[in-house]
Amino acid sequence: MTDALVVAGLCKSYGRPAVDRLSLTVRAGEFYALLGPNGAGKTTTLRMVAGLLKPDAGSIRIFGIDALAEPTLAKQVTAWASDEPLLYDRLSPMEYLEFVAGLWGVDPKAARARAEALLKSLGLWDQRSDRCETFSRGMKQKAVLAGALIHEPRLLILDEPLTGLDAGAARVVKGVLADRVRDGVTVILTTHILEVAERLADRIGILHHGSLLAEGTLAELKDRAGQGQGTLEDVFLELTGA
Repeated sequence: MTDALVVAGLCKSYGRPAVDRLSLTVRAGEFYALLGPNGAGKTTTLRMVAGLLKPDAGSIRIFGIDALAEPTLAKQVTAWASDEPLLYDRLSPMEYLEFVAGLWGVDPKAARARAEALLKSLGLWDQRSDRCETFSRGMKQKAVLAGALIHEPRLLILDEPLTGLDAGAARVVKGVLADRVRDGVTVILTTHILEVAERLADRIGILHHGSLLAEGTLAELKDRAGQGQGTLEDVFLELTGA
C-alpha cells in the first residue's frame, strides 16, 4: 500500500532553520500526531505539506503524488485546517459548506447530503442557517473542520484542531476524527494537548529544532525515554529536555 505521506530532506529557513532536513513517513489510514515545543517547526512543516508554503529544499509525496511538481493533484486528496478558524462570516454553515464543495467540484446533491451529515455529527445542525459571524470560536472551529471534510479527502492535516473548544465540543471532534480514521482516512495533527495524542494517535513524531527527534508508538517512545510507566507528558519532557 502506498504511504499517505513521505517527506524527505525538507528544509525551510527564516534567517535560521525552521525545518531542518526533515524526513518522515506517515502510513495510509494512520492517525499520526506531530508534537514539539513552540518553535519546533510543526506548523511550518504542515503548511509545506498542505501546499501553502514552498520549501527551500526537499521532497513531499502524498499518496505517491509529487506534491511540489503536481500541487493541484496533491491538494485534491488533501485537506488542511489551521488553528485560526477562517470563515466567510456572512454565510451560514450550510452556505459555507456548499460553497467549499463547489470549489472542489462536488456534485450539488452529494454536497448537500455531506454537509447535512457533517453538521449533524459536529453538533451544528441547529445553527445551520445562522450566520457564522455569530458563532463562538469553538463553533467556528467545527465549521472549518466540516469544510475540510466536505470533499472527502484521503489525507486530513490539522493544526491544533481543539483550540477554543470546550470539553463537550472537543469530544465530538475527537469522535469525528476517530471515525474518519476507521474509514481509512489518514489524519495528521499537531496538538499541545498531549492526552489527545496519547489516546488517539497510532504513532507520534516529536519535532525539536526543526528535526525529527523521536518517532514511534507510545510504547516505543516510553522505552526510548526510559519512562515505561510514565505518561506521554513524561516522555515528551524527557526527550525534549524541557
